[in-house]
Amino acid sequence: MRVLITGAGGQVGSELVACFEAAGHHEVVAADHATVDVSDRDAVLAAITSTRPDAVVHPAAWTAVDACEGDPERAFLVNALGTRHVAEGARRVGAPVFYVSTDYVFDGTKASPYTEWDPTSPASVYGASKLAGEHELDPGSTVIRTSWVCGYHGGNMVKTILRLAGEHETLSFVDDQRGHPTFADDLAAMIMRLVVEHRPGTFHVTNQGAVSWYEFAREVLAASGQDPDRVRPVATADLQPPRPAPRPANSVLDNAALRMSGLPLLDDFRVPLSRLVERLSG
Repeated sequence: MRVLITGAGGQVGSELVACFEAAGHHEVVAADHATVDVSDRDAVLAAITSTRPDAVVHPAAWTAVDACEGDPERAFLVNALGTRHVAEGARRVGAPVFYVSTDYVFDGTKASPYTEWDPTSPASVYGASKLAGEHELDPGSTVIRTSWVCGYHGGNMVKTILRLAGEHETLSFVDDQRGHPTFADDLAAMIMRLVVEHRPGTFHVTNQGAVSWYEFAREVLAASGQDPDRVRPVATADLQPPRPAPRPANSVLDNAALRMSGLPLLDDFRVPLSRLVERLSG
């Protein structure tokens, strides 16, 4: 297949490029932000119609949750209108779109994990802009919702926790927000499978193991050979300064569509966490 990947320099995009290239029989068109700004309709249409990919994988997004809260127009320009541009370009060449979305399309008030068929209700600008992107897709497209993404490339919580552990004796993380940490290399491998098998619809794709950010920070320290008891729990309401964007208290995504389709679920997050910490320390 010839696959065009937006946001190819980002945390997920980098792993997608590596994944498709490692498979050895795909042609990858790596469209990073410098090459193709998804908010620029002409640039997107030119990139897609000139390369005529068999599929477009679209992880490019503005994911700075608090910054999105302060600049809704930019959030919707990149995440919603940008996805409209990608969908339009893909339509012109007859290629399906595989769109990477987020747990933030839910408000986090449900008591149990969210399935693919639960009604959406974003509480933040970021979540609303990503949901708007989902609505821009044609029938036959694929939505891949994921959560708490960490990886070797770009900024993420594993790197932040390790950096803070080097600067402070004790760390504080919230214990009233729960989710599934997801590692970009595992996520990319499943996205590639969905692309190759051309599976349309919505899929929740996360690593397994629901934890709070407090519990996750403890796991990161343990994986790096440090004392997890250095991490202290704090309530979201007690954060100083408070965060501009509301976070879902329950971000746990049930990978129901994968499971019902007979597709293997991703490993427990501790497996790729150990792999990532070793890679970062190497």
